[in-house]
Amino acid sequence: MAPAALEAGKQALESFRSVVRFKEFERDPVTRRLNTTADVSDLRLHAKRRLPRGIFDYIDGGAEDERTLASNSAGFAKLEFKPRILRDVSDLDTSITLFGQQRPTPVLFAATGFTRIADAQGELAVARAAARAGIPYGLSTLSTRSIEEVAAVSDAPLWFQVYTWKDRGLVTNMVERAAEAGYEALTLTVDTAVLGRRERDVRRGYTLPPKIGLETIIDGIIHPQWTKDFLTNEPITFANVVGHGDEDGSSAVTLSEMVNSQFTQSLSWDDVEWLASIWDGPIVLKGVQTVADAKQAVASGVAGIALSNHGGRQLDDAPAPIELVEPVAQEVGGQVAIICEGGVRRGSDIVKALALGADAVSIGRPYLYALGAAGERGVDWLIDFLDTGMRRTMALSGVRSVAEIDRELVRWK
Repeated sequence: MAPAALEAGKQALESFRSVVRFKEFERDPVTRRLNTTADVSDLRLHAKRRLPRGIFDYIDGGAEDERTLASNSAGFAKLEFKPRILRDVSDLDTSITLFGQQRPTPVLFAATGFTRIADAQGELAVARAAARAGIPYGLSTLSTRSIEEVAAVSDAPLWFQVYTWKDRGLVTNMVERAAEAGYEALTLTVDTAVLGRRERDVRRGYTLPPKIGLETIIDGIIHPQWTKDFLTNEPITFANVVGHGDEDGSSAVTLSEMVNSQFTQSLSWDDVEWLASIWDGPIVLKGVQTVADAKQAVASGVAGIALSNHGGRQLDDAPAPIELVEPVAQEVGGQVAIICEGGVRRGSDIVKALALGADAVSIGRPYLYALGAAGERGVDWLIDFLDTGMRRTMALSGVRSVAEIDRELVRWK
């Protein structure tokens, strides 16, 4: 090769090296997944790839035609911001006071049942992540780790979610155990007199814990890591009710059969009074879906209400929580803590809910996506994503603290 051509080649190579850097291969698969994750929808896609189809559909699905499931998130898109400019946003404060306690963020983790189907660590992983962020974590009656197990690994503010079983002695036992373990609040779920028709589960013939059959075996081969975790860890049970009757999760049941046989259909406002008689602490009523019931909840003496349609999993065409916040806040704001539960996917959603009058927001399905996508580290990623998104939205909207987020910040499109 001629000297001139050789020199030109060297110069071209040097120019190429100056503008191109080859990325070092990341050996850790969890880090690789999180490096390609931009938002909650990406966590959902990673979870869908990693989890067996029946498991993913149980987490992802809603009732009947899933219109309410869709409207929960879509409701936030109906709001737009009215940002203010030229305000010093160099020091942002996302803290709130809830039930007399200061919290670093207005985000709560809602109770979700059967969390170990997403990851073997289940509720323990979520509780540890919540503790690192100072986020209150709600443990479900139908959790797959017990009241005591979760309290042992987490110093997060812990709440216990109550389903009213026909066996009042069992409910009393769990409430007393929660108090002994240091849980700070109770959440009474009031929207499950019967189970909603979740048609993805019907099509799959889905049971808890999952039954092993030909389709399950094939699905397990396709998802080897989940199958390994499932088979090498202790059996999944409803840890809080083991030894109390036949339906403790030790044998496979359809959720609808268990709910309809074990939960009381006679739940009434009298039960709120009864629960207050055995619990010395805040009670949150979860499942409020009308202004009238919000007013009744205040009259009953509860400390908080969660505007929730159970993640679109109970009554299809129930109202989206974000659309309830403002009318409820106009009636009972300041008298009771208002929690918007359902549809939150970004930090901007949190700001919108607060602007309409919510005191906090609660999430469930997103952290199950995170757990299914990347285990405990996925939950850490989600918390950071929501926090930075909220701070970014506040800065770009010209508000410096939660106290400055008011109705003037948003308008309905």
